[in-house]
Amino acid sequence: MRFLGNIEARIDAKGRAFLPACFRKELQTGGEENIILRRDVFQDCLVLYPESVWCAQMDLLRGKLNRWNGKEQMLFRQFVSDVEILSLDTNGRILIPARYRKLTGISQDVRFVGMGDVIEVWSPENLDKVMLEQQQFAGELEDMMSALSEDGHKE
Repeated sequence: MRFLGNIEARIDAKGRAFLPACFRKELQTGGEENIILRRDVFQDCLVLYPESVWCAQMDLLRGKLNRWNGKEQMLFRQFVSDVEILSLDTNGRILIPARYRKLTGISQDVRFVGMGDVIEVWSPENLDKVMLEQQQFAGELEDMMSALSEDGHKE
């Protein structure tokens, strides 16, 4: 699955939003029935994981953490426990629970951002805060890609 784009939407009074059609199509093509909703670890946004992607991430994390180490067990617990399992209703909407909207500052307007194998859900204000200006973005990307090329990685 490849989720791409930055799409505006609105949340209704019940906390429902239409998942953009291009993202719904990707989910259907991939045979995904459930979506896992979690607050992002680093940013004030939500992340929608197709169930297969969520399971792969959970397996990867579990494989890297020692079940017999208290700190690592606590990290795993916190990562996997604060989630909601969602499914699309017959109209293609998802319900974003009030507590998640409150945590991330999402009100009526919302932005769905395709991030490859996951979809981020942002308040427009929070997204604007983290996006780089075009020249800064170009410079950062150039520096990173140049450094990769110098290390012998293919372009």
